[in-house]
Amino acid sequence: MLDIRNISSFCDYFVIASGTSLRQVNAIAFGIEEELGKEGRKPLSKIDSQDESGWVVVDFISVVIHIFHKPVREFYSLERLWSDAKKVRIPKNA
Repeated sequence: MLDIRNISSFCDYFVIASGTSLRQVNAIAFGIEEELGKEGRKPLSKIDSQDESGWVVVDFISVVIHIFHKPVREFYSLERLWSDAKKVRIPKNA
């Protein structure tokens, strides 16, 4: 997770995750949407179930979640692009 509050005005955090296949990327995105939906939180837009881009963005306004297929994540390297951001570790059981 990247804390971008001090370098961005459009959101507070980026969460960056990877899947090993396009199907897994979409499943992670739908799982996040479902779990946060149980808490009454809805993303700004719907996730396209037919997405094959290898990069799904789930925007919860202050937190934007990027889920990549591993090769796509390596290509775009958001961590490098946002290298001024503070890295925040998410506990494994969070």
